[in-house]
Order: sequence, then C-alpha cells, then structure tokens
Amino acid sequence: MSNSAVLFLELAAIAIVFAGIPLAYLFSRPSLNLFQRLNWTIVFLTFDLIVFGAFTRLSDSGLGCPDWPGCYGTSNPFRAMEQIRLAEAAMPDGPVTEVKAWIEMLHRYLAMTVGALIVLQVGLSIAKAKELGTKAIVGSLVLLVLVCLQGAFGAWTVTLKLQPIIVSIHLMLALILLALLTWYAQQPWQEKGTQAYKPLLSGKLLAVSFGILFWQVFLGAWVSTNYAVLACPDFPTCMGSFRPETDWGNAFTLWRELGLDAQGGAISTIALQTIHWTHRVFAIAVMLVLGYFAWHAWRAAGQTDARLRRWALAVLTLLVLQVLTGISNVVFQWPLLAALLHTAGAAALVLCLVRMSAWASWNYSVAKARRIA
Repeated sequence: MSNSAVLFLELAAIAIVFAGIPLAYLFSRPSLNLFQRLNWTIVFLTFDLIVFGAFTRLSDSGLGCPDWPGCYGTSNPFRAMEQIRLAEAAMPDGPVTEVKAWIEMLHRYLAMTVGALIVLQVGLSIAKAKELGTKAIVGSLVLLVLVCLQGAFGAWTVTLKLQPIIVSIHLMLALILLALLTWYAQQPWQEKGTQAYKPLLSGKLLAVSFGILFWQVFLGAWVSTNYAVLACPDFPTCMGSFRPETDWGNAFTLWRELGLDAQGGAISTIALQTIHWTHRVFAIAVMLVLGYFAWHAWRAAGQTDARLRRWALAVLTLLVLQVLTGISNVVFQWPLLAALLHTAGAAALVLCLVRMSAWASWNYSVAKARRIA
C-alpha cells in the first residue's frame, strides 16, 4: 500500500474518532430526533471551525504544516517532530513550530469531523427518504459538495502560501456553509404539526441585509489576510485624516501573492491603508442596514412573537459588539481576543439572519404583516 493511501486511511480514522464524540451523545439520547440533532450539531461544530480557523490564521499557524493533507507526509505532528524541529531551528521566527503545527492539524481534524458528519447526514437522508422527502437528500448532497469545495480551498491556502484571495474565499465559503447548514437544520423535516412562522418580515430587506453583510465580511477577510489591520493605527481617523491617501489599484488586485502588489513588488503602506479604510467606512452601511432590519423585525414581532424579538435583539447586540471589537483591534493593536470575537460576531450575525429568514416573505407588505400580527 502506498504512503498516500496509508495517510488517507489514518486521517479518515482520526475523522471517525473525532466525529464519534458528538455521535456517542446523540445515540445515547434515543428520545431525541436524531436527524435534526445531527443537523444542529454540525451547525455548532461549523461555527467552532470558523472561530478556530480564525485562531489558526491570527496565530500565524496556517503554514504550521507546510504540506497537505498531512504534516510532512504524516497524519499527526508527533510523527513529524524531527522535520518540525529542524524547520524551527533553521527559522525560529518562521511559520513552522511544534505549537503551530498542532494548531494547524487540529483545525484540519475539526474540518474533517464536520465533513464526516455531513457524509453521515447524507446517508441518513437517503435511508429516511420516505420520511424526509427528496428535498432533504438534495440539500444534504449540496452541503457535501460545498464542504468538499471548502476542503479544496483549505488545501490551496497551504499550497499557495496563504495567498490573500484564496484565504478570503476560504472564509467566505465557511460562512456560506454555515448559512446553508443553519437553513437546512431549521427545516421541519420530521416534525409533524410544527408551529408555522408568520410572514412578518420583508424578504427583500433580508436579502439586502445578507448582501451587505457578506460584502463587509469579504472586506474584513481582505483586511486580515493582507495584514492591514494596523495600516490605520488611529481611530476614528486614518493617519490623522478622514480622507487618507488611497491606492485602489494595488489594494484590490485580487490575484497576487501575500505582501506583493500587482507588479510583483512589495505592497505599499498606502494600498494597505486603502484596504483598511474601505472596510471601516463600509461598516457604517452595515450598521445602518442591519440596524434597520433588526428594528423592523422588533416592531413586526410586537408582543406576539417572543422568538423573533429575541433574534432581533441578538442582531442589535452583535452589531454593537462588532463595533467595539473592531475599534479594539485598532486601539489596542490587534489583540488576539478582540480579533477572534470580531470573526465570531460576523459568523453569529450570519446565523441570526438565517434564523430570521423563517419569518421572511417575498410577498411581504406592511398592511398584511400588521393584520397577521
């Protein structure tokens, strides 16, 4: 058997072991709806994966194991310790250390766990096709394709040496996966007589909110992957000005190596300022649109729908926290905790909007919503 086949089998075994931990709990509770509980478990682990992925990036551990899918051709850093120590000795401040190797591999193990659980999700949807219907099978297959695509971008993140556009797409796909997993989990696949959601929210306003949020998340990812967080070290100005010098061409040349501009030279400070300032200014639009959407949801819920009011309050709270953690990243020079909370807040906003989509309707009208409420 080839070394590649052995590596694949070892990694598959690790994924099964990791996936077995939440599954052991689910199977120990036979009274619970296994399929729905599995769906929500995958949502929870995907959220964790996004946050841990941010930790991997922020701790400069993305190249802790410079090959893929293993670590120096092995399934765990223990077996690659000699190569890791040699790399660390040759470059003590470089990307490869024992700690960084473990952080990177734990991130991969968690990703494989999510993938293994989605494979199980597909299997259950097929096995229970009569109860769940064709849509459940199609949905789970779409999720499987998406998680495989996400894995491919994870591989390219390593092999292309943290190229900013690849890492940014990797984060965007993770959030899209979280959104679709949440939507899939909140469907009443097996729940008879489930309480229907009243169409209290504008589907068009929700779509605009999603579009604004995802664009801002991309800008934030572009800031982080280009290490432009401290390009504007002051707040609320940037380099003492509300109209800092800009270099749009080099700032948003998407296909280039980390740290380089469109011509292959070192990217300028002005280009990094442009990246940072764009994200900061667009945050105003996010606050206005999502704040209005949350207010719209709060009013629509009135005193009759406590669940929708809670989600509206969650969005408003998260917006405030995003502002605070964003400012903290600048004022306190990019502390790890604030940066992690900023990423987690973005993921939580995506989750909240998907949950609120249950109340949204494309045929929404104010008069109709008031009659229903």
